[in-house]
Amino acid sequence: MHMSLLPERHPNLDFFVLDIADAVPKDDLASMEHPLFSLATKPDMRHLEYRNGDNILKIRPSPLGLPTIFDKDILIFVISQLMARKNRGLEIGDTVRFSMREMCIAINRPIGGDHYKRIESAIDRLQGTQFVTNVKTGSETERRTFSMIDEGGMVKNEAFTRNDYCEIKISRWLMRAIEANEVVSISRDYFRLRRPLERRLYEIARKHCGNKAKWQIGLANLQDKTGSNAPLKRFRLNLREIITSDVTPFYKFELTAKDLVIVRPRKARPVMLSPSIKIPAWADEQAREIAREKGWDYQALQRQWLSFANEEAAKGNAPKSAGGAFVGYCKKQEKQR
Repeated sequence: MHMSLLPERHPNLDFFVLDIADAVPKDDLASMEHPLFSLATKPDMRHLEYRNGDNILKIRPSPLGLPTIFDKDILIFVISQLMARKNRGLEIGDTVRFSMREMCIAINRPIGGDHYKRIESAIDRLQGTQFVTNVKTGSETERRTFSMIDEGGMVKNEAFTRNDYCEIKISRWLMRAIEANEVVSISRDYFRLRRPLERRLYEIARKHCGNKAKWQIGLANLQDKTGSNAPLKRFRLNLREIITSDVTPFYKFELTAKDLVIVRPRKARPVMLSPSIKIPAWADEQAREIAREKGWDYQALQRQWLSFANEEAAKGNAPKSAGGAFVGYCKKQEKQR
């Protein structure tokens, strides 16, 4: 099977994603590292159960099955909308309203017709799947049942397709994670990955490897994290295919003869910003992070620094390390605001 990325239908902005597993309130399941989204492409009616010491998490599917990793795109979009507002210093609530067109553009889906029906089904799975946690602390056991989203609705205007909109109210525990800033940004190429397993592997790499030089994990252990229920032999084969096609954004995977999976960030090409000065990718990422935390306009920050650095360079005072100088400049801005 040809394993290139899906075409980029609509180039877009930064995305923020919660590892939903971590977003479950800390008092529910301390290290809920479990795969909550199904990798199946057909309705997955399994009832899942995960244990962590005395703590138990059960997942009960909706009548349409468990939410899939593609359904998660809708949550990523909603979380991104909320985070973008929050980073601009605006008030946020637990309900987001958006046009269907806007969302399809953002998550790289075709617009109109059957695609909207697919989104309706995804909302039904996200709303209808129940997560039941059973947490023991000392002599007390607390049992809690929740869904990803409390409610979701779509309004279709038969006369004008442009007026179709969607409203989603996310659950309290997801909201808590957004308030606590437990989010990372992800590559928009994530939405171009065709295979459910590839998407899950990218998420795992983003979370555990991050910007570290490398991260490693045993194959069987990795399979548990992905939630794949294929036989190990099949899983190994699937992973090999993904390694061969090598299209995962930002991360490269390697599988050793001893079934050890090694993840490394790709050597990023430096971002060319002017003929004279380049900001390397690591600095770009760190500076974005600073800007995001402070709710600043990253592009503006970058432009200010570049014009300053280029003027200095023209006078013969080029920075020794453009990356270090740029990150330093962004940090200094904090004190001045």
